[in-house]
Amino acid sequence: MTALKPISIGPVQIASPVILAPMTGVTDLPFRKVVKRFGAGLTVSEMIASQAMIRETRQSLQKALWDPSEEPVSLQLAGCEPDVMAEAAKLNEQRGAAIIDINMGCPVRKVVNGDAGSALMRDLPLAAALIDATVKAVKVPVTLKMRMGWDHSSLNAPELARIAEDLGIKMITVHGRTRCQMYKGSADWGFIRSVKDAVSVPVIANGDICSIEDAREALRQSGADGVMIGRGAYGRPWLLGQTMADLGESGQKVDPTLDEQLTTMLEQYEDMLELYGTHTGVNLARKHIGWYTKGLPGSAELRNTVNQQDDPKTVVSMLREFYSPWLSRAAA
Repeated sequence: MTALKPISIGPVQIASPVILAPMTGVTDLPFRKVVKRFGAGLTVSEMIASQAMIRETRQSLQKALWDPSEEPVSLQLAGCEPDVMAEAAKLNEQRGAAIIDINMGCPVRKVVNGDAGSALMRDLPLAAALIDATVKAVKVPVTLKMRMGWDHSSLNAPELARIAEDLGIKMITVHGRTRCQMYKGSADWGFIRSVKDAVSVPVIANGDICSIEDAREALRQSGADGVMIGRGAYGRPWLLGQTMADLGESGQKVDPTLDEQLTTMLEQYEDMLELYGTHTGVNLARKHIGWYTKGLPGSAELRNTVNQQDDPKTVVSMLREFYSPWLSRAAA
């Protein structure tokens, strides 16, 4: 297979299109910083509700925070009112976003019931109005993330992709499932080829890409220009960098040592405490600790104990103690 080629998202160049997927409650600033440090062509913020962005709620502003190391920055918006999406896009452009991404893929009931996310794939005129208003509101490029369709009787992603390209969308990401599948079954990477064939802008394959082999196979089946990795990066923020190296010209990258993994986790932990405050930070970090330690002997017991701790200092000392047998062996 040929190496990944750079892509252009309007005027923005992405040297290696291995992209971190926007995931609510996961791809916050502390996690994205770690992923970017290990290597990622592009990171995308958590989904931000456009209505909340305009009201500048505390949560929406937290989600819109970014670090200079992430540049160019892509901020994702969700909504169902064209004028509100346009206003929210303008706000994020003013805050320094280099790319605005529109969410038409989120399958979660709360989002879909508000006619946003993947619900828009059932209403192409509204989807088109939303895209048109957002593209016209900003000077930066606008991208689109979608699914194959609402269900298997309406696989309209190629049609929506053509509409989006005509309205000025500069890149399209397709999650190889329908909305009704949620996250069940397997992603259909082969279907993404029909979207790739429908448009001339870059198309990115997404869904079930949890290893370098998955990335290779997704690219082979879809003919896409790049891959977007989501759940595969849970507890493995280095996976994107490894995928970039393997699909690029620089060869394979091994996993970081357990010493480096511990250091990375503790850095992310500190960043989360700083961003959210102690109480919320400790709670939100628990899932990340579970993902980082998964597969190590005794990790289930560690998770059970850590999940009952509210004091961050105690959590940190428990983690250091848990990793100490491997670190001392490595030192010896």
